[in-house]
Parts: sequence; C-alpha cells; structure tokens
Amino acid sequence: MAENDQNALAGNVPAKPKPAAPGAAKPAAPGAAKPAAPGAAKPAAPGAAKPAAPAAAKPAASQGGVYKPPVDRPDSNPYKDSRVSALGAWFQERFYVVLPVLDYLKKKEVPQHRLSFWYYFGGLTLFFFIIQIVTGLLLMQYYKPTEAEAFASFVFIQKEVPFGWLLRQIHAWSANLMVLMAFIHMFSTFFMKSYRKPRELMWVSGFVLLVLCLGFGFTGYLLPWNELAFFATQVGTEVPKVAPGGAFLVGILRGGEEVSGETLTRMFSLHVVLLPGILMLVLSAHLMLVQVLGTSAPIGYKEAGLIKGYEKFFPTFLAKDAIGWIIGFGLLVYLASVFPWGIGVKANALTPAPLGIKPEWYFWAQFQLLKDLKFEGGELVAIALLTVGAIVWALVPFIDTKASKEERSPIFTILGLLVLAFLLLNTYRVYAEYGW
Repeated sequence: MAENDQNALAGNVPAKPKPAAPGAAKPAAPGAAKPAAPGAAKPAAPGAAKPAAPAAAKPAASQGGVYKPPVDRPDSNPYKDSRVSALGAWFQERFYVVLPVLDYLKKKEVPQHRLSFWYYFGGLTLFFFIIQIVTGLLLMQYYKPTEAEAFASFVFIQKEVPFGWLLRQIHAWSANLMVLMAFIHMFSTFFMKSYRKPRELMWVSGFVLLVLCLGFGFTGYLLPWNELAFFATQVGTEVPKVAPGGAFLVGILRGGEEVSGETLTRMFSLHVVLLPGILMLVLSAHLMLVQVLGTSAPIGYKEAGLIKGYEKFFPTFLAKDAIGWIIGFGLLVYLASVFPWGIGVKANALTPAPLGIKPEWYFWAQFQLLKDLKFEGGELVAIALLTVGAIVWALVPFIDTKASKEERSPIFTILGLLVLAFLLLNTYRVYAEYGW
C-alpha cells in the first residue's frame, strides 16, 4: 500500500493492475465500447450488415489552402500482364497502343446474305491503289518529267530496265482496274442503299475518292509524252474553256495557252504529289468511317430474315478479302503479260492530230455526250448537266429521306439504273465507233 502511494505521488509509474481471478471476464481493451445498458439494442448477429461508419473526415488541405482530390490515372499499358510469348511481349511493350484496335476489329461483324459478295469490291479498289503506289514509286526512279526526256525515259523503262516493261504494264492495268472496281463498288453501295443514315459522310467521302481516281487517270495519261496522250490531253483540257472561269482553270493545268513541257511538269506534280496527298487524307477518313459505322445490309433484309448470320471482320472477312486480292493480282499479271499497252510515237506539237483521238474508257460516256450536243452552246449544256448530276449524286444520302427511315425508295433505284444505263450505253457507242 505504501508502495502504491509512493508511485501515485511520484506520478511516473502507473499502478499495476491486479491479476484477475480465474474465470472472471477479461477487462475490455482500451477504446472498446462499454457494455450496453439493460434494455438497449443488442449487437448484430454474425453475418449481419454492419452499421455505416461515420463519414470520414476530409483530408487535410494542401499547403496552398486548396483541396486537390487524388487523381486515379489508368495504366499506360493495360496489356503488360497478359500471357504472350517472349517475342510477343517485346512487340506488345512497344506497340501496345495498337492492341485496342485489334480488339475492336475482332468484335466487328459483317452480315452474311445473298449479296455479301459485293462487299469485296471496296477492298479490291484499295488493293489496286496500293499496287499503284508501289509500282509508281519504282517507275519514278527512272522517269524524267521533261519535254526532252520524258518519252526517252519511258522507252528506257520499257526496253532497258530489268522487268521495267512488267512494272509499267502492271501500273497501267492496275490504274484501269482500280477505276473499274471503284465504279462497281459505288453502284453496289448505291443499289443496296448503304448510304442511308448514319453513313452519309461515308458515301460523300467515297464519291470524292472516285473523283480523285479519275483525276489520277487524267493527269497520268500525258506522262508517256506520246502522240496519243498529247493530243488527247489537248482536247480534254480544251472543253472547260466554255464554262465560266474555265479558261483560268485550263491556264493553270496547261501552264500556258497550249499543251507543252510546262503542262507535263504540272501534270506530273499533280499525279505524284497533290492528288496522292489529298487521296490519303480522304481515304483515311473513309476507312475510319467504315470501321466505326460498320457494314450495312440492304433495307428489309434483317426484318425478312434474309441475314444468314454474321462473321468476324478480323480475321475471317479479311482472310476472304485477301483471297480476292490474290485473285486480283493474278488477273493483273495476266493482263499485263498478254495485253500490253503500246509505246506509241513521241509527241510533236507541229504535226496534225491523228484520227480517232479519244480519252480513256472511263471518260467515254462524257465524251459521247459532248459529241451528241453539237448545237451552239452544246458543250456548256453538257458541262452543266454533268456538274449538276455529280452534285445530286454526291448528295443522294441527304435527299433520299425514305432510305434514312429504313423504307424502300424505288425512285432512287430508278435514278441509279438510268445513270448506269447512260454510262454503259455511251461507253459502248464510243467503243463501236473508235474501237479499243
């Protein structure tokens, strides 16, 4: 007792608790809740929901006096823990940003029905454009875009460069097949009404791509600098002069009053620099819209149960697309080997134009329309009709309101048939008069 009193007076060492008697309840831990009084609510049984904890106090303000909540940043590479091979992990660490794109492509599906084969012509158009890029880059190593050397370099590629003749023939035939596939793709899209909401911009960008493809054909036609190309370009650039502002446009294209070496240089720059740059931008937008909006089925097919199923875009549809590319490449090599394009005679502005001058086949329908309207001012009428028709054709998704409501629109189907008949009939008329 005296010892405890001394400790209490000293205030240094707390009093030692006496050991509890055997069987007695143990003292509660410091901070533990006191036992409830008689009549109070009993504690919840095991497994019952615990009472909500009191609201946590907000973290202390920063030194500047402004509270900044913690930022939960996502992992920069969410695929780093996935199970892949050592080589796959090496690529994944460096190109992990591409993996979400592949995941998206695996989820994308393409409808299967009796008209599904039309979907492959867009991929074939892209394939022949890639062939154009590759062969064009190789031909540029030897071609010289000057009035004095253009034709000589053209002959050198055909006769002296190893397999140069094959490269030139593949380049020429792939250009024609690219335009043909683009036309087929456009009309198949039109008749299946794939331009309807929400794919309006996909149609507009596709139409711009078709115009750019025709621009490639027009600007590349002069590059061999042979007699046929020279006079065909002279006739082709003469037509816009009758339209308001046409003379100014012709002056830009020709680089002067007449077709000359300056025209060749400008056509070359348009063909290999300006048009490819614009086309790559529009093509990127078009492909992005195709991936985001997906592939549409014809109106009423889903409701009528004509959709046989869906297949994965990656890798199933792309594998079938690749088979089409292989077939297209085989056709391309066959045409280049069996039906080669001639070299011709070097252009001479002082000689008279030969008989039977005509543009490339994809301009034959417009060429025949100009011939049919022979009255005074007929060329201006033809240009106006073609311009208005092209604008209406590009704006069809915004005009065809029935298709946007998933309703059939026979009027626009008839319009498409009339346009197709105009192109085929006039093309055949030019062929029947001038031959190939």
